[in-house]
Amino acid sequence: MSEETTKTQPKAIVESMAAIQSSLKAPKGQTNKFGGYKYRSCEDILESVKPLLKKHKLVLTITDDMTEVGGRVYVKATASVHNAEGHSILTNGFAREEENKKGMDASQITGSASSYARKYALNGLFCIDDTKDSDATNSHGRTTPASKSAPKKAANTNGSMSDEELDQLESYIRNSKNSLAAYQAVDDKHGKRLSPAQADRLKAACG
Repeated sequence: MSEETTKTQPKAIVESMAAIQSSLKAPKGQTNKFGGYKYRSCEDILESVKPLLKKHKLVLTITDDMTEVGGRVYVKATASVHNAEGHSILTNGFAREEENKKGMDASQITGSASSYARKYALNGLFCIDDTKDSDATNSHGRTTPASKSAPKKAANTNGSMSDEELDQLESYIRNSKNSLAAYQAVDDKHGKRLSPAQADRLKAACG
């Protein structure tokens, strides 16, 4: 989630930010292997915005702080844009640290939460929405040849999902901006492989 600091800003930096927000295109360069959809990372956003920042003579900084809310630790990322006159605009993004995650030590858990928080802060600062990338669906006037169908495999049975894969899906749901939509996407794709207990565990991750 993100939180934007609102106050009266000098005209020059506001006009520069408006120009960047209206022209910025940040492609979704990553693919989620579980949900089967494309998404953009913090690195994708930075790669796209740096040339625009240079054009408008602005500097971007991103910092992290740790904050506790309701007994849980959150990473608070602050994305700030500064101009030569010393004026700035900033937005905060938050992501909750997981208490534990299989295969990751404490520093890796914090690093993962930091990446999410920074992405949310950048989304808020540059008004990035979830519009689909045109290249993902554009056939450029060509018809894709039909591929031969692979032999059908036997349907997966309930409870066939491994603990490791279940851990990864649970982490994905918990760290999604819209955890309910993430759960529904996972359930649509993997529901037949989940035992009732596994399904309840993923559903609980929405909370």
